[in-house]
Amino acid sequence: MIAMGGARLLVERNVRAYRRQWFVFASGFAEPLLYLLSIGIGVGELVGRIPGPGGELVTYREFVAPGMLAAAAMNGAILDTTFNFFVKLKYQGVYDAMLATPLRPFDIAAGEVSWSLLRGAAYSAAFLVAMLLFGLVHSWWAVLVVPAAVLIGFAFAGAGLGATTYMRSWTDFDLVSAALVPMFLFSGTFFPLSRYPGWFEWVVKATPLYQGVALERALVFGALDWTTPLHAAYLIALGLVGVRIASRRLATLLTA
Repeated sequence: MIAMGGARLLVERNVRAYRRQWFVFASGFAEPLLYLLSIGIGVGELVGRIPGPGGELVTYREFVAPGMLAAAAMNGAILDTTFNFFVKLKYQGVYDAMLATPLRPFDIAAGEVSWSLLRGAAYSAAFLVAMLLFGLVHSWWAVLVVPAAVLIGFAFAGAGLGATTYMRSWTDFDLVSAALVPMFLFSGTFFPLSRYPGWFEWVVKATPLYQGVALERALVFGALDWTTPLHAAYLIALGLVGVRIASRRLATLLTA
Protein backbone atom coordinates (compact mmCIF):
# COMPACT_ATOMS: atom_id res chain seq x y z
CA MET A 1 0.00 0.00 0.00
CA ILE A 2 2.84 2.37 0.85
CA ALA A 3 4.33 1.75 -2.60
CA MET A 4 1.32 3.37 -4.32
CA GLY A 5 2.17 6.88 -5.42
CA GLY A 6 -0.63 8.88 -3.81
CA ALA A 7 -0.49 6.99 -0.52
CA ARG A 8 3.29 7.36 -0.40
CA LEU A 9 2.99 11.13 -0.75
CA LEU A 10 0.57 11.34 2.15
CA VAL A 11 2.86 9.23 4.32
CA GLU A 12 5.73 11.55 3.42
CA ARG A 13 3.56 14.54 4.39
CA ASN A 14 2.88 13.00 7.82
CA VAL A 15 6.56 12.22 8.36
CA ARG A 16 7.43 15.84 7.67
CA ALA A 17 4.63 17.11 9.91
CA TYR A 18 5.74 14.99 12.86
CA ARG A 19 9.51 15.23 12.50
CA ARG A 20 9.69 17.96 15.18
CA GLN A 21 7.04 16.32 17.36
CA TRP A 22 8.61 12.91 17.89
CA PHE A 23 7.76 13.09 21.60
CA VAL A 24 4.05 12.50 20.85
CA PHE A 25 4.96 8.90 20.04
CA ALA A 26 6.63 8.28 23.40
CA SER A 27 3.47 7.09 25.17
CA GLY A 28 2.93 4.38 22.57
CA PHE A 29 6.31 2.89 23.45
CA ALA A 30 6.04 3.36 27.22
CA GLU A 31 2.43 2.39 27.95
CA PRO A 32 2.53 -1.33 27.00
CA LEU A 33 5.92 -1.73 28.69
CA LEU A 34 4.54 -0.25 31.91
CA TYR A 35 1.56 -2.59 31.72
CA LEU A 36 3.92 -5.52 31.32
CA LEU A 37 6.00 -4.47 34.29
CA SER A 38 3.07 -3.72 36.60
CA ILE A 39 0.60 -6.45 35.61
CA GLY A 40 2.71 -9.09 33.93
CA ILE A 41 5.47 -9.08 36.53
CA GLY A 42 3.83 -7.58 39.63
CA VAL A 43 0.45 -9.33 39.48
CA GLY A 44 2.12 -12.35 37.92
CA GLU A 45 3.76 -13.18 41.23
CA LEU A 46 0.28 -13.63 42.71
CA VAL A 47 -1.28 -15.48 39.77
CA GLY A 48 1.37 -18.11 39.21
CA ARG A 49 1.31 -20.33 36.12
CA ILE A 50 -1.63 -20.58 33.73
CA PRO A 51 -2.29 -22.62 30.54
CA GLY A 52 -0.58 -21.27 27.42
CA PRO A 53 -1.77 -21.59 23.80
CA GLY A 54 -0.33 -25.08 23.48
CA GLY A 55 -1.81 -26.27 26.77
CA GLU A 56 1.47 -26.09 28.66
CA LEU A 57 1.73 -24.07 31.88
CA VAL A 58 3.46 -20.72 31.45
CA THR A 59 4.16 -17.80 33.76
CA TYR A 60 1.63 -15.00 33.79
CA ARG A 61 4.01 -12.46 32.25
CA GLU A 62 4.75 -14.90 29.42
CA PHE A 63 1.02 -15.17 28.82
CA VAL A 64 0.32 -11.43 29.00
CA ALA A 65 3.24 -10.17 26.89
CA PRO A 66 1.91 -11.23 23.44
CA GLY A 67 -1.47 -9.73 24.31
CA MET A 68 0.14 -6.44 25.24
CA LEU A 69 2.08 -6.46 21.98
CA ALA A 70 -1.18 -6.89 20.05
CA ALA A 71 -2.74 -4.06 22.08
CA ALA A 72 0.24 -1.83 21.25
CA ALA A 73 -0.34 -2.43 17.54
CA MET A 74 -4.03 -1.63 17.98
CA ASN A 75 -3.41 1.60 19.90
CA GLY A 76 -0.77 2.82 17.47
CA ALA A 77 -3.10 2.34 14.52
CA ILE A 78 -6.36 3.54 16.05
CA LEU A 79 -5.03 6.88 17.31
CA ASP A 80 -4.05 8.21 13.90
CA THR A 81 -7.14 6.94 12.10
CA THR A 82 -9.67 8.28 14.60
CA PHE A 83 -8.76 11.39 16.61
CA ASN A 84 -5.98 12.72 14.36
CA PHE A 85 -7.89 11.89 11.20
CA PHE A 86 -11.03 13.63 12.51
CA VAL A 87 -9.12 16.86 13.25
CA LYS A 88 -7.62 16.96 9.77
CA LEU A 89 -10.95 16.14 8.16
CA LYS A 90 -13.29 18.45 10.11
CA TYR A 91 -11.16 21.34 11.35
CA GLN A 92 -7.87 21.72 9.50
CA GLY A 93 -9.15 21.19 5.95
CA VAL A 94 -6.07 19.14 5.11
CA TYR A 95 -7.88 16.73 2.80
CA ASP A 96 -9.79 19.46 0.96
CA ALA A 97 -6.43 20.92 -0.02
CA MET A 98 -5.16 17.50 -1.08
CA LEU A 99 -8.07 16.96 -3.45
CA ALA A 100 -7.02 20.12 -5.27
CA THR A 101 -4.04 18.02 -6.39
CA PRO A 102 -4.16 14.79 -8.44
CA LEU A 103 -4.72 12.82 -5.20
CA ARG A 104 -7.98 10.86 -4.97
CA PRO A 105 -10.05 9.95 -1.89
CA PHE A 106 -8.67 6.40 -2.05
CA ASP A 107 -5.11 7.79 -1.93
CA ILE A 108 -6.01 9.67 1.26
CA ALA A 109 -7.54 6.58 2.89
CA ALA A 110 -4.66 4.34 1.83
CA GLY A 111 -2.07 6.88 2.91
CA GLU A 112 -3.53 7.40 6.37
CA VAL A 113 -3.81 3.65 6.90
CA SER A 114 -0.22 3.17 5.74
CA TRP A 115 1.00 5.87 8.12
CA SER A 116 -0.84 4.29 11.04
CA LEU A 117 0.66 0.90 10.14
CA LEU A 118 4.15 2.35 10.36
CA ARG A 119 3.35 3.77 13.79
CA GLY A 120 1.83 0.52 15.06
CA ALA A 121 4.71 -1.53 13.66
CA ALA A 122 7.24 0.73 15.42
CA TYR A 123 5.46 0.28 18.75
CA SER A 124 5.29 -3.48 18.28
CA ALA A 125 8.94 -3.79 17.25
CA ALA A 126 10.03 -1.86 20.35
CA PHE A 127 7.86 -4.05 22.55
CA LEU A 128 9.26 -7.20 20.93
CA VAL A 129 12.77 -6.04 21.84
CA ALA A 130 11.62 -5.63 25.45
CA MET A 131 10.15 -9.15 25.38
CA LEU A 132 13.47 -10.52 24.13
CA LEU A 133 15.34 -8.74 26.92
CA PHE A 134 12.94 -10.21 29.51
CA GLY A 135 13.29 -13.70 28.00
CA LEU A 136 9.62 -13.91 27.01
CA VAL A 137 10.09 -15.24 23.46
CA HIS A 138 10.16 -19.03 23.04
CA SER A 139 10.01 -19.76 19.32
CA TRP A 140 11.67 -18.76 16.06
CA TRP A 141 8.16 -18.13 14.74
CA ALA A 142 8.46 -14.87 16.68
CA VAL A 143 10.25 -13.39 13.65
CA LEU A 144 6.72 -13.00 12.26
CA VAL A 145 5.46 -11.10 15.29
CA VAL A 146 5.96 -7.65 13.76
CA PRO A 147 4.36 -8.60 10.39
CA ALA A 148 1.44 -9.98 12.40
CA ALA A 149 1.29 -6.69 14.29
CA VAL A 150 1.03 -4.92 10.94
CA LEU A 151 -2.05 -7.05 10.17
CA ILE A 152 -3.55 -6.04 13.53
CA GLY A 153 -2.82 -2.41 12.79
CA PHE A 154 -4.32 -2.75 9.32
CA ALA A 155 -7.56 -4.16 10.73
CA PHE A 156 -7.97 -1.42 13.31
CA ALA A 157 -6.76 1.35 11.01
CA GLY A 158 -9.27 0.42 8.34
CA ALA A 159 -12.09 0.04 10.87
CA GLY A 160 -11.15 3.28 12.64
CA LEU A 161 -10.89 5.27 9.44
CA GLY A 162 -14.22 4.00 8.15
CA ALA A 163 -15.99 4.65 11.46
CA THR A 164 -14.53 8.15 11.84
CA THR A 165 -16.04 9.28 8.53
CA TYR A 166 -19.42 8.92 10.26
CA MET A 167 -18.41 10.95 13.33
CA ARG A 168 -20.24 14.27 13.62
CA SER A 169 -18.62 15.73 16.75
CA TRP A 170 -16.21 14.93 19.57
CA THR A 171 -19.09 13.46 21.55
CA ASP A 172 -19.24 10.56 19.11
CA PHE A 173 -15.77 9.52 20.17
CA ASP A 174 -17.22 8.24 23.41
CA LEU A 175 -18.34 5.31 21.28
CA VAL A 176 -14.72 4.63 20.31
CA SER A 177 -13.69 4.41 23.95
CA ALA A 178 -16.76 2.34 24.75
CA ALA A 179 -15.61 -0.20 22.16
CA LEU A 180 -11.86 -0.18 22.79
CA VAL A 181 -11.73 -0.38 26.59
CA PRO A 182 -13.87 -3.56 26.98
CA MET A 183 -12.04 -5.09 24.02
CA PHE A 184 -8.70 -4.38 25.64
CA LEU A 185 -9.80 -5.92 28.94
CA PHE A 186 -11.69 -8.98 27.73
CA SER A 187 -10.08 -10.10 24.44
CA GLY A 188 -7.92 -12.75 26.05
CA THR A 189 -5.23 -10.17 26.74
CA PHE A 190 -5.06 -10.84 30.49
CA PHE A 191 -7.00 -14.09 30.98
CA PRO A 192 -7.44 -17.32 29.01
CA LEU A 193 -10.83 -17.87 27.38
CA SER A 194 -11.53 -20.75 29.76
CA ARG A 195 -12.12 -18.16 32.50
CA TYR A 196 -15.18 -16.76 30.71
CA PRO A 197 -18.71 -18.20 30.51
CA GLY A 198 -19.41 -20.24 27.37
CA TRP A 199 -21.59 -17.63 25.64
CA PHE A 200 -19.18 -14.81 26.43
CA GLU A 201 -16.30 -16.83 25.02
CA TRP A 202 -17.92 -16.68 21.59
CA VAL A 203 -18.43 -12.94 21.92
CA VAL A 204 -14.73 -12.53 22.69
CA LYS A 205 -13.71 -14.66 19.71
CA ALA A 206 -15.68 -12.36 17.41
CA THR A 207 -13.59 -9.29 18.34
CA PRO A 208 -10.65 -8.18 16.17
CA LEU A 209 -8.31 -7.73 19.12
CA TYR A 210 -8.83 -11.34 20.18
CA GLN A 211 -7.84 -12.42 16.67
CA GLY A 212 -4.67 -10.38 16.99
CA VAL A 213 -3.89 -11.61 20.50
CA ALA A 214 -4.39 -15.25 19.48
CA LEU A 215 -2.18 -14.75 16.41
CA GLU A 216 0.65 -13.10 18.34
CA ARG A 217 0.48 -15.63 21.18
CA ALA A 218 0.67 -18.53 18.73
CA LEU A 219 3.76 -17.03 17.07
CA VAL A 220 5.56 -16.20 20.33
CA PHE A 221 5.04 -19.74 21.70
CA GLY A 222 5.31 -21.54 18.36
CA ALA A 223 1.86 -23.07 18.92
CA LEU A 224 0.53 -22.70 15.37
CA ASP A 225 -2.48 -24.71 14.18
CA TRP A 226 -5.21 -24.54 11.53
CA THR A 227 -6.79 -21.49 13.17
CA THR A 228 -3.66 -19.35 12.78
CA PRO A 229 -4.26 -18.39 9.11
CA LEU A 230 -7.91 -17.76 9.95
CA HIS A 231 -6.88 -15.10 12.46
CA ALA A 232 -4.76 -13.43 9.78
CA ALA A 233 -7.55 -13.65 7.19
CA TYR A 234 -10.03 -12.03 9.61
CA LEU A 235 -7.69 -9.07 10.20
CA ILE A 236 -7.00 -8.58 6.50
CA ALA A 237 -10.69 -8.71 5.63
CA LEU A 238 -11.61 -6.16 8.30
CA GLY A 239 -8.91 -3.78 7.11
CA LEU A 240 -9.94 -4.03 3.47
CA VAL A 241 -13.60 -3.41 4.28
CA GLY A 242 -12.70 -0.40 6.41
CA VAL A 243 -10.48 1.18 3.73
CA ARG A 244 -13.19 0.63 1.13
CA ILE A 245 -15.84 2.30 3.29
CA ALA A 246 -13.51 5.17 4.18
CA SER A 247 -12.57 5.91 0.57
CA ARG A 248 -16.24 5.97 -0.49
CA ARG A 249 -17.25 8.16 2.43
CA LEU A 250 -14.37 10.56 1.80
CA ALA A 251 -15.42 10.88 -1.82
CA THR A 252 -18.88 11.91 -0.61
CA LEU A 253 -17.75 14.22 2.20
CA LEU A 254 -14.99 16.03 0.35
CA THR A 255 -16.67 16.49 -3.01
CA ALA A 256 -20.15 17.40 -1.76
